Amino acid sequence: MSIVNAHNLPADLRAIQLETEEHARSYGLDFYDCIYEVLDYDEISEIAALGGFPTRYPHWRFGMEYQQLSKGYRYGLQKIYEMVINNDPCYAYLLRCNQLVDQKLVMAHVCGHNDFFKNNIWFSQTNRKMMDETANHGSRIRSYMERFGEDVVENFIDSCLSLENLIDIYSPHIKRRDAISRYDFAPDDGEEDRSGKFQSKGYMDAFINPPEILKAEALRREAEKEKQKPMSFPEQPERDVLLFLLEHAPLKAWQYDVLAIVREEAYYFAPQGQTKIMNEGWASFWHSTIMTQKILHPSELLDYADHHSGTMATQPGRLNPYKLGIELLRDIEERWNKGQFGPEWEECDDYQEKQRWDKKLGLGRQKIFEVRRIHNDVTFIDTFLTQDFCRRYQMFSYKHNDQNDTYEIESREFKKIKERLLFNLTNFGQPIIRVKDGNYRNRGEMYLVHEHFGLDLKLDYAQDTLRHLHRLWSRPTHIETVSDGRPTLLSFDGTDHSIRPLGGSSHDSESKDRRRA
Repeated sequence: MSIVNAHNLPADLRAIQLETEEHARSYGLDFYDCIYEVLDYDEISEIAALGGFPTRYPHWRFGMEYQQLSKGYRYGLQKIYEMVINNDPCYAYLLRCNQLVDQKLVMAHVCGHNDFFKNNIWFSQTNRKMMDETANHGSRIRSYMERFGEDVVENFIDSCLSLENLIDIYSPHIKRRDAISRYDFAPDDGEEDRSGKFQSKGYMDAFINPPEILKAEALRREAEKEKQKPMSFPEQPERDVLLFLLEHAPLKAWQYDVLAIVREEAYYFAPQGQTKIMNEGWASFWHSTIMTQKILHPSELLDYADHHSGTMATQPGRLNPYKLGIELLRDIEERWNKGQFGPEWEECDDYQEKQRWDKKLGLGRQKIFEVRRIHNDVTFIDTFLTQDFCRRYQMFSYKHNDQNDTYEIESREFKKIKERLLFNLTNFGQPIIRVKDGNYRNRGEMYLVHEHFGLDLKLDYAQDTLRHLHRLWSRPTHIETVSDGRPTLLSFDGTDHSIRPLGGSSHDSESKDRRRA
């Protein structure tokens, strides 16, 4: 057994780490070695603002997040108990002022996260040396700031971060096309191959290679080449907008590198957004199991119950991923232990019989480990959220009432609840945007399409996105969407924003609305 410890971890915490990890392994958890750091709240707030990476590149956004975290703790509104980083070895941070029972809970929780990072398929393509990589990113961006000016680089980072969600979160697992490199050049086939001439002696050249035949052959080859060109640019709508910009935007070398850094980090964090409910539910399931069955001292029971219940508490209008995740995993374990699945179970319509149903299969623990390995939040909810579960936990869907500016219960029907939950989880609840044309109207303008699923774009967000895209693309940018049930085109030409309806296939109607940037 290999254990990596932080140099400054006190002896009592080191003993808890060894004991907790031994129990976690006995349950079948498989995780990376873990390095713990003990910090005070100011230090842990700084690192939390940087996403858990203490040597990340400088930017004002991280300072704002630090101020929010620091004030929230000072005013008693929030408290960070732990942070854990997907890395090999895994890094975790403990709050120095926590009680010993809290440190036990946190270490058990970290074991769950660590196991999830290592074994869940959606994390399989992430960089396991990201702690070193972010230090490298920070060093490169600091050097650009020294060379080109802090404000210049930071303003460019502003635009990149404003677009960081415009990626294809499934592309690490699906090869949609071959990557294009700006350093790939078409091979030179040679003049003779391009002309179609045959080798000949000088006095026979006019006979073997008649000029009129060569001219006709050249025209034929040019026509063939035109036919082989893609009908549109790109050939298919491109969801990874950042990759499209890296391949085609007129960027300087340092700008290309900065955008590549932002894109790489966006893909690193994407699986955490895809598995928030599962990841927190899995970690909570195991901290609850290990604490209550193995390492909780009787004198610590009330403090543990208080802090655990606080973590599981739900608030009106908010989904608690810890609560939903742990309860759904417990439900799966119970159902597979009792055999409450399969055609026979589904076809049974006797409520009393279903209440007594127990085939004593004992497959629950095996099943939740399988679920941990292959699912993300969308497939997890879609596959395992049942009507009985929704009824038991009194779930409902809600929506905002614009007339009185309040949230109201929309429905208690299972189908509506599931649809609403899946809608909010798909693509993190953010709009799906694709690049449709990189040479719109043959003017080098960028034309994007919003996949509309009943929810309109926020106008100010959309216009800010177009403005930042223009900064990188250096040409006018457009996005096709639906607003108030009508096809609409939002545009930005570098100075003015415009909004105009789209009728049929025409894109040349006059602007309905114009706004200064």
